[in-house]
Amino acid sequence: MSAFKNPFDPTIRFKKGCSCGQHASQSEHDAQAASTPEPREEESALNRVIESTLVRSIFPHDETRRNFLKAVGAGTAMAALSSLFPLGAAQALAAEGGPLEKKNLKVGFVPITCATPIIMAKPMGFYEREGLNVDIIKTAGWALVRDKVLNNEYDASHMLSPMPIAASMGLGSKTNETFVATIQNINGQAITMHIKHKDNRDPKNWKGMKFGIPFDYSMHNMLLRYYLAEHGIDPDKDVQLTIISPPDMVANLRAGNIDGFLGPEPFNQRAVYEGFAFIQVLSKDIWDGHPCCAFGVTESFVKENPNTFSALFRAIANATVYAHKQENRPAIIEAIAPANYLNQPIPVLQQVMTGKFADGLGNIRDVPGRADFDPFPWQSMGVWMLTQLKRWGYIKQDIDYKQIAEQVFLATDARTRLREMGLSAPDSNYENHTIMGKVFDPSQPKAYLDSFSIRRT
Repeated sequence: MSAFKNPFDPTIRFKKGCSCGQHASQSEHDAQAASTPEPREEESALNRVIESTLVRSIFPHDETRRNFLKAVGAGTAMAALSSLFPLGAAQALAAEGGPLEKKNLKVGFVPITCATPIIMAKPMGFYEREGLNVDIIKTAGWALVRDKVLNNEYDASHMLSPMPIAASMGLGSKTNETFVATIQNINGQAITMHIKHKDNRDPKNWKGMKFGIPFDYSMHNMLLRYYLAEHGIDPDKDVQLTIISPPDMVANLRAGNIDGFLGPEPFNQRAVYEGFAFIQVLSKDIWDGHPCCAFGVTESFVKENPNTFSALFRAIANATVYAHKQENRPAIIEAIAPANYLNQPIPVLQQVMTGKFADGLGNIRDVPGRADFDPFPWQSMGVWMLTQLKRWGYIKQDIDYKQIAEQVFLATDARTRLREMGLSAPDSNYENHTIMGKVFDPSQPKAYLDSFSIRRT
């Protein structure tokens, strides 16, 4: 005979008589619930899934289940279940993803607004809410970030979204399997020029100029090359591109060491704020919705710390979704402005994060999506990056674009995790993208690459 006892047998005395199993009666539960702040949307969704799964496991037939719930009511049903099944513990376990293998983490960031979710998650309590003690470490530049991750000095890091591709393929360093767990930010970059060029805004006339980019394996490099080439300028032959860490871009532009840069915020706006530069074009106007930075983790970290990785994912994904909402931006600006984070004037960050800004040419522009945040790591974006790395000779060999993108950009995993949190995620990992009016079809990467007249390979 089965040892399983019917939880609805009236002869069974329940230790706790409410739906969560923590109160003497459902009325007591309801009274406390009325005075308790509403749970986060993702927590509520997760709890509903757990409760539904438990009821369905006991009553697998739809009609029987519906008849029972109609007869006794959902509250009584869950109170009965909680006497035998610790729902509160099950919900906590599911929400936390199991015991954390490692609670004390080191996460690197470069002080730019692209890192907003990773930075704000510290002072605004997103890490702490997941049981994590995260030390976020300001890092001077991207080569140092790469090396710190490679040497296991950082558990995870803010990365430029092409960096995990480069690391996984061994481009510029030894191979280190690295994943894009989430995208941090979309848009949020610009081509900024020295004010002496304000009457020379046609890129066709820019031969001989010198431009700063933050790293070879960056969207900044790829977007600047694309923009120049679309105007007939060969980025390797007609101009000079030089790597400058983002915090040093403003000083180099002021000194005349470069004519302009395609860099991250807030340094475009900071150069305008200081009165010697203007914004030539927002990256949003090159590719609206383009990815820039990512939350990157190594394969070894994920395998050795799956529950910790899940908690870190939740913290950063929730922070990214929170940062997307304009009404949250004022509080975020206050959180990320201090010296230990971005070390920037509040007015500069306000112009970047609200999209209402001075362009250095006497205009006040209002572009709400100038800087935005979206966690989903589209694999089609990865394919596009690979076409550009191939186009400019960073990748020499023939490659399987789709295979590499799917290995590095964890879109399917992200979708599952986001939906488990009650957050939205697209149904597909791929979509077409439009860059400077030209549609990129990720199913045809070679044809796209072959369509460019200016390219190395």
